[in-house]
Amino acid sequence: MSERHFVKYTFLTVDPAWRRQPGEQRARDKREFLAACEDFADGHMLQSFSLVGTRADAELLLISEAENLDRIHEFHVVLSQSGLMKWAHMPHSFLGMRKSSEYSEDVRTISRAFRGRYLFVYPFVKVREWYGLPSEERWRIMQNHIEVGREYPGVDNHTTYSFGLDDQEFVVAFDTDDVGTFLDLVQRLRTTEASRYTARDTPSFTCIAATLPRALGALDGEPIALEVAAAV
Repeated sequence: MSERHFVKYTFLTVDPAWRRQPGEQRARDKREFLAACEDFADGHMLQSFSLVGTRADAELLLISEAENLDRIHEFHVVLSQSGLMKWAHMPHSFLGMRKSSEYSEDVRTISRAFRGRYLFVYPFVKVREWYGLPSEERWRIMQNHIEVGREYPGVDNHTTYSFGLDDQEFVVAFDTDDVGTFLDLVQRLRTTEASRYTARDTPSFTCIAATLPRALGALDGEPIALEVAAAV
C-alpha cells in the first residue's frame, strides 16, 4: 500500500486587501509561504500553477504528493503559519490516491510530474447505476472511452482515486501544451457511451504551469527577488 501515494490539490485565493498592504509585508508573506513549500518539496513532489485570469474564485494551485496523509497534514499546518495564508482562502480542495485502473494496463501508481504548459483539473463522479453494471460491460464501455483518449497523445491523463477520501470519486487532471487539443478531446469524450454515466465533472480549472516564485508574483504583480527565493 505504500506505493499508493496521496495527491492533494490545494486551490488558493488571496483577500484583495492584501494587495493594499506595504510591499515589504507582501514580500515577507510570500517568502514565508515559499519557505514552507521548499521544506516540503525536499523529498516530496510539489508543483505550482497560476489561475490568475482563468478563474474568478482561485488564483494559485499547489499539487503536493506524499506517501502518507500525515505528511500532507504537516505540510498544510506549516503552510498555514505563513504570512500569506493569513490573507488566503481555500475555495477548493481535492484529495486523491494513486491507483492503477481496472480498465487499462497503464501503471498509475508511480509518481509522475505534470509536464505540460497547461493543466486542467476537475472532480468526477459517476452515477450509481454504473457500479451496478456487470464488470465485463463496464470494461467494454471503457475501452472505447480509452481509445478516444489515445487519439490525442499530446494530452496526458493523471487521474487519481478519491472513493471515501473526498466528496468526488476521482480527481481528473490532464496536462498538455495545446489547449485546443484538450478542448477537442473533451468534446469527443462527450460522445462516448461512458459519458452517459457521468453524474458530475465540475468545477473545471484551467491552470498555467509556473514556478512557485512566479505564481506568487502573479498574485500582486511583484516578483520575488531571486536572491531570496529559489524555484520550486
